[in-house]
Amino acid sequence: MSTGHTPKRTPPMLRAQAVGARLGGVQVLHSLDVQFAPGGWTSIVGPNGAGKSTLLKVLAGLLPHQGSVWLGERLVSEWPGRARACALAWLGQSEQVVDDLSVLDVALLGRLPHQPWLGKPDAQDLAVVEKYLRMTQAWDWRHRSLGALSGGERQRVLLARALSVEADILLMDEPLTNLDPPHQADWLEIVRGLRAQGTTVVSVLHEVSMALQAEALVVMAQGRITHHGACADPQSHRALEQVFDQRIAVHAVQGQWVVIPTPSPRPTSSPSPISPPPQAPL
Repeated sequence: MSTGHTPKRTPPMLRAQAVGARLGGVQVLHSLDVQFAPGGWTSIVGPNGAGKSTLLKVLAGLLPHQGSVWLGERLVSEWPGRARACALAWLGQSEQVVDDLSVLDVALLGRLPHQPWLGKPDAQDLAVVEKYLRMTQAWDWRHRSLGALSGGERQRVLLARALSVEADILLMDEPLTNLDPPHQADWLEIVRGLRAQGTTVVSVLHEVSMALQAEALVVMAQGRITHHGACADPQSHRALEQVFDQRIAVHAVQGQWVVIPTPSPRPTSSPSPISPPPQAPL
């Protein structure tokens, strides 16, 4: 797959300063500072419950938060809605979309920020959507309903919708959900093409080997950033292994960084026998 030869652009800087967030009355992000290199790809990784998805939603302006999120020289909250939607595209985790919509109509939702109020898609919108449905190998299903697709097929349609925005910054939360290995490789090629065009990509990934294909790595634990560095940096590898309790190891395989699971340590002593419950007096 290729994203074509669109001229390279310079997107605005996306950064967060002293950002915190609460969910259900619980503080889940704690005064985070992070910025993302324009035109680069950053992966966010960490164990379950680390706050990765929450951080991404805060960056997208989808959750109330403490602190500030900046897009260029303006707070994200100060951008007009249409302008922000054109600059920042979002692919969420397990997104809810009406199953009766056709694949084509779902992908066309990505063009709404470019259309006038109550306007209809024009020839340019249709051409853009066709480009990305073909890129994600979903064009042949364009007249089928979303509900008739498998989980992996559905994910490829939602990816096409996010790509159809043609935003300066693309935020993706678990974009590889339900994708088989060949289509994960296709996704990687798409992201590399976006980087070549100057698009900023920020992705939350559980596939840690895939995350290491990015330029930069943000490691999170318990609502805090424990490390932010280059994916090729040995310090990033040590931080990654540490956040997963040394249950993974980073190795170089054929010129790529690969994560291999390691067995859990065996107990050094036998567990204490369980005492029987006391008998009730007769």
